[in-house]
Amino acid sequence: MRVVGFGFRSGATLASLQNALERALSVGGAAPLDALATESAKSRAPVFRELAQLMALPGLGISTTDMGQMMTPTQSQRIIDRFGTGSLCEAAALVAAGPKAQLVAVRVVSGDGMATAAIADTGKVET
Repeated sequence: MRVVGFGFRSGATLASLQNALERALSVGGAAPLDALATESAKSRAPVFRELAQLMALPGLGISTTDMGQMMTPTQSQRIIDRFGTGSLCEAAALVAAGPKAQLVAVRVVSGDGMATAAIADTGKVET
């Protein structure tokens, strides 16, 4: 299973998420994705739903409880305080991809700084 996890600010646009995704794919490879994931409340944001619909992929919402159990390579104190994990996008990708998942693309930031993305895969190891 290959999942891209997203973190994004409330003012993020579809272009913000797409740019973060493109940057993550350039690091993690362009293998097909199985799902998009983010924190539960963010999963209801129109911009996230629109991206999932455009990509014809499920848009998964991950609980902060589940994400808080993930150790992530990226550590942001602001995100730790708010979500209980160091990187929302990394944690969402790891939880959604399953217990054997590893990151193939650690957190990347969109050009406008409004979105982050990371890719987790159950069949590959981080390079």
